[in-house]
Amino acid sequence: MSLKRKDLLSIASLSAEEISLILETSDPFKEVSGREIKKVPALRGKTVVNLFFEPSTRTRTSFELAAKRLSADVINFSPSSSSVVKGETLIDTARNIESMQADIIVLRHSSSGAAEALAKHVHSSVINAGDGWHEHPTQALLDLFTIKEKKGRLAGLTVAIVGDVAHSRVARSDIHGLLKMGAEVRLVGPPTMIPPFIERMGVKVFSNFDKALPGVDVVIMLRLQLERQGRSLFPSIREYANLYGLTSERVQRTETDLLVMHPGPINRGVEISHEVADSAQAAILAQVSNGVAVRMGLMYLLSQLQ
Repeated sequence: MSLKRKDLLSIASLSAEEISLILETSDPFKEVSGREIKKVPALRGKTVVNLFFEPSTRTRTSFELAAKRLSADVINFSPSSSSVVKGETLIDTARNIESMQADIIVLRHSSSGAAEALAKHVHSSVINAGDGWHEHPTQALLDLFTIKEKKGRLAGLTVAIVGDVAHSRVARSDIHGLLKMGAEVRLVGPPTMIPPFIERMGVKVFSNFDKALPGVDVVIMLRLQLERQGRSLFPSIREYANLYGLTSERVQRTETDLLVMHPGPINRGVEISHEVADSAQAAILAQVSNGVAVRMGLMYLLSQLQ
């Protein structure tokens, strides 16, 4: 089975079979990162362009490592030092990049739908590395990969996503992916951070973290975007930490072998206590290493159609 699509724009557009294919294809690539020579020739002769209109260290570096380990040529494009500052549009910028024989364009943009718009205008494969508040599909794929690696399955698990769901593209992609793969999803957060009518997606919503915890197998803690504090989404950081921070006491309330995840970077003592972040149950560093493998698998699959 092949992916049979030029681009990866969202998790919502993928079938469960396509998600499984990406995860299965990514698994052998994890072994590459453990070798003395961390390279395979799968994308030799291909060019990958990282086109990031938003600052990012973790995601951009992960894509860069993934492409280089596949032996691709990598160009990191910085809009702040390009014709974009002179008024060039996203589409024109991408077309110019494509004319340089780029095979894959990895796009991060502050506008929702930017990746989809770009994909319609270029022949290169486009990977959405985060667009506005819409989606962050490769983060969801690496989360699914990590859960399956640690728990052995996805179907039948109960996963709690905690924090500012309303403004989180990671949460949106995770919800789509987890539901497609047969997991139960619980959303936890203050009402100001939960989108209205989101229960229609098939999730359960809790404003009380402690009531949501019993029976949870996996908890994904979202980064509290402290820059939003000025918008009064919650009274104070201290109160948020008290109500929605993951502590050792809360971990014990699940009465399961809880797997703790976070897309990073962590605000220690706010979303997660120091003890939990550094515990054996935390898979935060595993998510980072798995991110490289998943992006390798994805780029390999997309390259098969070129």
